[in-house]
Amino acid sequence: MQVYADRAEAGRMLGEKLGARARDPTVCVLALPRGGVPVAAEVARRLDAPLDVLVVRKVGAPGQPELALGAIASGDILVMNDSLLHYFSGSDQEIAATIDRERIELARRERTYRGDREPVEVRDRTVILVDDGIATGATMRAAIRALRERRARRIVVAVPTAPVDACAVLRREADEVVCLDMPEPFIAVGRWYRDFGQTTDEEVRALLEGARLDHTDPS
Repeated sequence: MQVYADRAEAGRMLGEKLGARARDPTVCVLALPRGGVPVAAEVARRLDAPLDVLVVRKVGAPGQPELALGAIASGDILVMNDSLLHYFSGSDQEIAATIDRERIELARRERTYRGDREPVEVRDRTVILVDDGIATGATMRAAIRALRERRARRIVVAVPTAPVDACAVLRREADEVVCLDMPEPFIAVGRWYRDFGQTTDEEVRALLEGARLDHTDPS
């Protein structure tokens, strides 16, 4: 079972795994912020590909905000976990209010991370969709649906660590899943990093700007 020093190390290892796609002009790398950005920055550097973010927000359960009932993504995409919703059948108004709050936060983060720059064009391209790990897969499923709406040609989910069952679910929705390690028991993403400190908005902006200066997207 692999334990990474930090997200940058995990990204370098993931970039090596994906190295066959280097310098392919049809490839772009999208990160799920915030924690996925330091990983994706290393992948984009290894592949010499453009880097952008795809903002996704978890929809937490009433009274249990860490439990993901679903997720929303840019493009007004909503994915809910039907297997959990029946436990909260009397909380429809509270769940709707949570979704509204997360939509506001999603829009704020879009402005914060990208400013007035247009998103990287994904239509007819291979998108490497990166996060620092997967727990339930709800946020990644929302991201995949958003990219389908934007007509990505091929979607490759790429993560350093995830549970076996989450990868199995995502393989039914993405075109390919690349996961360096699937430890059991999984417990939590942070368990597999020695340094799992929170990534800040400032770090996200700096990594995106650095990637933009390093690479000019031909699209």
